[in-house]
Amino acid sequence: MTNYLLNISFQGYEFHSPQWLWSLLLIPLILILRYLRFEKGEGAIKFSRPSAELLKLSFKPINWLIFGVYFLIGLGVASLIIAMAKPYLPFSNKNEKDYGEGIDIIITMDVSGSMLATDFLPNRFQAAKQMAKEFIDNRESDYIGFVVFAGEAYTACPATRDYNFLKSVIDETTIGTIEQGTAIGTGLGTAVNRLKSDSLTSKVIILLTDGENNSGFISPMEAAQLAKNKNIKLYTIGIGSLGYVDMPVQTPFGTIRQKVKSDIDEKLLSDMAKLTGGEYFRATDENSLREIYSTINQMETRKVVNRTIKKEPPFRPEEFLKYGLAFLVIGLGVEQVLLRKNG
Repeated sequence: MTNYLLNISFQGYEFHSPQWLWSLLLIPLILILRYLRFEKGEGAIKFSRPSAELLKLSFKPINWLIFGVYFLIGLGVASLIIAMAKPYLPFSNKNEKDYGEGIDIIITMDVSGSMLATDFLPNRFQAAKQMAKEFIDNRESDYIGFVVFAGEAYTACPATRDYNFLKSVIDETTIGTIEQGTAIGTGLGTAVNRLKSDSLTSKVIILLTDGENNSGFISPMEAAQLAKNKNIKLYTIGIGSLGYVDMPVQTPFGTIRQKVKSDIDEKLLSDMAKLTGGEYFRATDENSLREIYSTINQMETRKVVNRTIKKEPPFRPEEFLKYGLAFLVIGLGVEQVLLRKNG
């Protein structure tokens, strides 16, 4: 099924792996189970023959101690979960440029099996990833995200200014992890949904494919209409040389190459782009693909740098891990030492 990621921000933070935040819902259950275990006699404050008066005097402090212990445990687990969600700040350094205007861009890439064709070196897929990273290196003020599609689609990386992380996600993307096919409409629709309603005025989607639409729950033109309704400009790229190309095919005897005709629905891709005020390009080799990205880069240059500001993040992302471990160790330590079984 399509992997829908959460769109969450917390105190200015955004998350590269927000699905981990669902685990926060388990924390109350964990704490309740530990408390019930304590109530059944597994642990108690150890006193030497306490009098009734002492118990009355110590009742509230004991409850506060129990509450404090489980609060620390819960806070520690929550901090570790937040660390797993990989928080980041759009402005993560002490000195940052404050961009008054920029562009929201989603790179939407076909990851179907045909992208392994070797008319590009070493193949279409690797060449497309390399050119996308070079395009990212030439941007500065924009939020850029990455969506992949084959027979279905998912957001590999939400729009971010952390370009190093984005490029690492692109590097790690592989073919064969999702249902095969070419769902151009689904890929575009997923990208449209990733551009938030409060995003910058200028919004762009770059969609790259080497095939014809043959699956998906939304047609390509319907998805293009959605993009137009949200004032999103669409650039489409058809990647693949003309005629027949070599395609690696897995057989019981190993990988062989066979000739496959390169079919791209250029009229469809052109109509989709024109509907949104964008443009269609055809890449037949690495150099032409690089030139296409360079052209798009020059066409979308609405970045404006206002001033340099000093901004110190309230919590550096790595501190969630450090403090989470500290809270958890302290909480569990106090629970074991002070709330131990009577002996």
